[in-house]
Amino acid sequence: MAKDSFAGRVADSYDADASELFAPAVVDPVVELLADLADGGAALELGIGTGRIALPLGQRGVRVHGIDLSPDMVAKLREKPGGKAIPVTIGDMAATQVEGAFSLAYVVWNSIMNLRSQEAQVACVRNAAAHLEPGGRFVVEIMVPELQRLPAGETFLAFDVSREHLGFDEYDVAVQGLTSHHYRPCENEYETFPGRYIWPAELDLMAQLAGMALRERWGGWSREPFTSESRSHVSVYEKPVA
Repeated sequence: MAKDSFAGRVADSYDADASELFAPAVVDPVVELLADLADGGAALELGIGTGRIALPLGQRGVRVHGIDLSPDMVAKLREKPGGKAIPVTIGDMAATQVEGAFSLAYVVWNSIMNLRSQEAQVACVRNAAAHLEPGGRFVVEIMVPELQRLPAGETFLAFDVSREHLGFDEYDVAVQGLTSHHYRPCENEYETFPGRYIWPAELDLMAQLAGMALRERWGGWSREPFTSESRSHVSVYEKPVA
């Protein structure tokens, strides 16, 4: 089973540390698109966390069930208004199964990268497909590796440098490893979050192995075009009807 990297202090401070991700300007386009893709059916969120997306999606009338490895993150979800009403199964999203069939399954904000091997990521995509009803969609939001921005001979790339937070991504291209390093000087706290990045074509092949096909790919939740300059993508895969 994957390691829970979000226990304890990480869960306690997650919403505050990632406060920009909870802004309506960020959340609303995600919820709008997912509600549209759910098309009146139920949704399964892989890596539900503290409910950043599941809670507002539920307020839109979508029945959401979650899977998450971290009991501490789910406990934070339960503390929020409406959080106790969302069913959540504790377990590895690459293997954990829940009852029922869903019209939508989704994993957002690079969460699939927390699975640190290709084998586990393939299993996750297959697990998502197994929960979908015919014609159901699987949505993945994930970064595009920024290797072209790395200085020659370097493996570290800064993504946030401020008085409150220093953030660096460390790449290991031999194993497609990406470890995010976070240092907060005011608290004198240092944390690392290891993961594995996935190339878009590789993700397409994972979906194909799971019996799904790419339906749409955008550069963001507002359906902007995906280009060679995009730093992330939102990809929609569909399970065949027959």
